[in-house]
Order: sequence, then structure tokens, then C-alpha cells
Amino acid sequence: MTNSTISFDEFQKLDVRIGTIVSAERLTGSDKLLKLGVNVGEQTPRQIIAGIAKYVAPEALLGAQCPFVINLEPRTIRDLESQGMLLAIDAGDGFALLHPSRAVAAGSRVR
Repeated sequence: MTNSTISFDEFQKLDVRIGTIVSAERLTGSDKLLKLGVNVGEQTPRQIIAGIAKYVAPEALLGAQCPFVINLEPRTIRDLESQGMLLAIDAGDGFALLHPSRAVAAGSRVR
């Protein structure tokens, strides 16, 4: 891992929003991937494919609020379009989700 820097202008290009997970299911044939439905304040929930199935059960995610990068170019993973990225912590010895300290409106911008 490198510690290269980016400019503030580059950082501002990221659109990170708090999303509320409204659905979560394991992908058939994968021990690592979950398909999440995430409300980020838009009319239709976004589909996010996340490699976190080894660390958390899908049912434990329902209603959870987490930060998502929502302006990434969509990516096809196992024939499904992922429309963003969940931000989480890789602590080396485990995994942890990030959460706001209190409930906030879905789509709240992370600054």
C-alpha cells in the first residue's frame, strides 16, 4: 500500500453518501459476495455488490446505515451491475462497518 497524496480538488470529486441497506442477499455460488439494495436518497434503491459475506450475515445488514461511494463508474460483477461501493474497514485481523453516530436521512452527504 502506498501513501500517495491527492489534491483537495481530486478528493472533492468523490460523492460519498450515507445509504440505508433495504435488502441483502448472498449471491448463489459465491461465499464472498452479497447483493445489497441501498437507499441513498434516490427514487430507486441502488444495487451494490459487496465482498463482505464472510464477515456479516445478510439479515444483520437490514436497516444499517453505512457510507457508500455513489459516483463510481458502474462495474459488472457476476453478471450484475454494481452501482457504487460500500466503505468499510479492513483491520487486518477482521472487518468492521462504518456507521454514523446517529440515524441520518438516507442520501446524507459525507464531508
